[in-house]
This record gives sequence, C-alpha cells and structure tokens, in this order.
Amino acid sequence: MARGRVSARLAGATMAALVGGGLGAIALTPASAGASAPAAAAVSTTVVTKAAAASCATGKYQKQVEGYLKKLGGYGTVTVDGKQSPADCAAIVKFQKRFGIQPAKGLAGPTTFDVAKRLAATKTAACKAKKTGITFCVDLTNQTTWVMKNGKVFVTPTITRTGYKGYRTPAGTFKINKRTKKEWSDPYEVWLPYWQRFIGGRGFHQTTTYIHDKWRGSHGCVNLLESDAKKYWSIGKIGMTVKVIGRRPGT
Repeated sequence: MARGRVSARLAGATMAALVGGGLGAIALTPASAGASAPAAAAVSTTVVTKAAAASCATGKYQKQVEGYLKKLGGYGTVTVDGKQSPADCAAIVKFQKRFGIQPAKGLAGPTTFDVAKRLAATKTAACKAKKTGITFCVDLTNQTTWVMKNGKVFVTPTITRTGYKGYRTPAGTFKINKRTKKEWSDPYEVWLPYWQRFIGGRGFHQTTTYIHDKWRGSHGCVNLLESDAKKYWSIGKIGMTVKVIGRRPGT
C-alpha cells in the first residue's frame, strides 16, 4: 500500500507539472490515489483553471511581447500588462504563425521576443528608397527586410537571415540580375527556391533550414520564409533595386 500511495502522489505531481508547462489542460487523479492524494489533485485543478482562462501559458517575455505587438499592430487586441489573456494569446499565436515560430502556442519565449523586438526596431525610412519604382530593402543590423514602392512601404518588414562571420552579406545598392524559380547551388549542393540574385552568388531565396536558429547564417544570401520568398518572387523583376544597409551583429 505504501508503494501505491507514493505512485499516486508522483502521478498527480507529474500531471500538474505538464499542465503548468502549457502542454495541456487536463487534470487526472489516479483511481488508486483514493483519499491519500488530495494535495496533488488540488494543485492540478488550480493550474488547469489558470491555463484554461488564458488559453495558453504565460512566457518570460509576456509584457515585452505585448508591447511590441501593440506597436506593430495587425495582430488583434493586446493589453500591455504582462498578464496572459485569451486576446493576448490569440495575438501571439497569430504573430508566431506569421513568422514561422515553432511551436505557435502563444508562449512569449525568447524567439518570439527576439523577432518582435527586431521588427519593432526596424525603421523603414532608413532604406532611403527611390521615389519611383520598387526597392527591396534589407536591414542587416536587425535582420529584417521589406519592400518600398514609390518611396512608401509596399510590403511590411519581415524577418531574414543573412551571411554569418566569414560570409558577410555586403551593404550597398544593387540590382536584381537573375531570377530562377528553383536554383541549384553547386558549392552547397542544395536547391534554392524563388532565387533572385543581386550580387555575385548572393540573392534572395527561401530558407532551407529553420530561420530562427541564430547560430546559423547564410553564405551571403538573404534567407526568407517560404511565404515571403513567394511574395518577393511575385514582385521582383530583372533590374529592380536592392538596398542593403547596416551590418549583421558578429560579422
């Protein structure tokens, strides 16, 4: 019997930990626990109630992310108070899905914080785009990119990943000089979807790895999420201007 009571308490504690981590909203009380495990059952019920009320867990950077999303706009109603609510949860999930952050469960963790911070810090006017026509802008410092048309924002900033140390993406003004829907890279033996080259062997293309692995970098190209690569491809034409500003940290 002693062994049975210990097992019941461990099971109750384990389930409470899982629920508290945002992995689900289920409270299970083992039948074998009987009257010997009221403490474990109470803890589980309390955690589930809090998790269910907000729909998703509260992350370390809750208030900061709320502030950035409110500044960026377009993700729904957000209350900047550091407290997760159903509306906050929905906004964060929408943001995470837009920028390919996994898992997209509304937790304001370090990746969500980093992406939101970089986007909020991006100043589109810094590109100094042409007053007429299309200009593709790349901010190496914030690792973001956007498109201007006739001097105004045409495609809002999104995230990118550029060349890492030893393969730094150069700053400057360039022109798109080659477009291939699917380019084969001989040096790295990989397909580069939605390829738009603008200098040497460097260009825009869909990322071939998880774009939020910050320890990674390209070999000088401007990596994009699939949806952004498709969008850029639909806009781009030979001869269009690409302006690259700043410098990626660490390069």
